Amino acid sequence: MGWNSWNKFACNIEEKHLKIATDKVIEMGLDKLGYNYINVDDCWQLEERDLNGHVQPDPKAFPSGMKSLADYVHSKGLLFGIYSSAGTKTCEGRAGGLHHEEIDAKDYASWGVDYLKYDNCYNDNVSALERYTAMRDALAATGRPIFYSICNWGDEETWKWAPSVGNSYRISGDIINDWEGVESNFFAAGNVAWEAGPGNWNDPDMLEVGNGGLTLEEEKTHFALWALLKAPLIIGADLDKISAESLEILKNEHLIAVNQDPLGKQGYCHINCDWFSGLLRTPQIWAGPLANGDQAVVAVNWRALDYSGLSFTPDQVGLAPGKAQRV
Repeated sequence: MGWNSWNKFACNIEEKHLKIATDKVIEMGLDKLGYNYINVDDCWQLEERDLNGHVQPDPKAFPSGMKSLADYVHSKGLLFGIYSSAGTKTCEGRAGGLHHEEIDAKDYASWGVDYLKYDNCYNDNVSALERYTAMRDALAATGRPIFYSICNWGDEETWKWAPSVGNSYRISGDIINDWEGVESNFFAAGNVAWEAGPGNWNDPDMLEVGNGGLTLEEEKTHFALWALLKAPLIIGADLDKISAESLEILKNEHLIAVNQDPLGKQGYCHINCDWFSGLLRTPQIWAGPLANGDQAVVAVNWRALDYSGLSFTPDQVGLAPGKAQRV
């Protein structure tokens, strides 16, 4: 759980935005709910490495450097995350990490990095397993615990090899800030539910709650679905301008508890789950078990048209038999 710069600021990112986000997480009490990572995404670095092969922070956008920024985040009791790509360049054309894994990992550790999002652009057609394993080993060799977020977009059936390589792994393209984007990424994660678990989480990408592309009801549903998936809850909004209604969604303690449940079992579809229903986005029931024996159940109406309700019995969602329920 945490915050990332990309969905709101993209390449227009400066160190002040990271400091504001850090301060707001504390001010709003989000850290008390588990939002502990402050992550900078693409564009913090220059296009070229220095003469000794080190990645260089953009001196205009990040004049204090990355160690200073990490120190600021740590001074507030939070954790600091950074971005690179398992390619010769990042997706925005900055210096990538391919073939520079050891020097980059040592730099990250020396700066105090706690989280690495590692993208997939400009990968020179080197196999994903080779590229991502190289960085995993380089990070491990530093001796510093660094959460490893693989951003391979689901290429090369990421869910089959990434659980043994990273801590979380993207199984879709970038989320789009509209309802169809939420749907698409949710179904990508829902279709490989059996592969996820503690230590290796399916990642349908960062949250769009608070970014203006969704209605309030869509934002609520988006957050509930990500909670059921046990997905990383990474805020992508400007916390300095977020509405009270969107902030309330992000602070929903009941849904956060479902997301952070220690069993770590991702929910999956129970009713109206056939291929044709999924294609038409028919109303569905999704559910998943919790550590105390309860079931978390989400009824989702993908389209507002012609909705007459769903009936289901408890045994259909993994509970003891009983009377039919209607939602």
